[in-house]
Amino acid sequence: MSGTVSSPEGITNPPIDELLEATDSKYSLVIYASKRARQINAYYSQLGEGLLEYVGPLVETHVQEKPLSIALREINSGLLAATPFDPETESDTGAPVA
Repeated sequence: MSGTVSSPEGITNPPIDELLEATDSKYSLVIYASKRARQINAYYSQLGEGLLEYVGPLVETHVQEKPLSIALREINSGLLAATPFDPETESDTGAPVA
């Protein structure tokens, strides 16, 4: 076959090896990216209501780009800092447990 093959997007861009350098394991990367993707999704949901509780995307986004892809690009750019989660001192919302 001749011609050019388009480079696939998604998990291959940014490269997974670069993303794993931001966290201590692939499992923490999944949790880290999914929490940020939920925040981005909530931000877009709140735009129409005028409530801006969450921070929007920190990188330039494209039309129809999924929140998880945006979160992975933010992590790869070094715009976010991961903090270890200790279930004994924090609840699921990130607030300290009384």
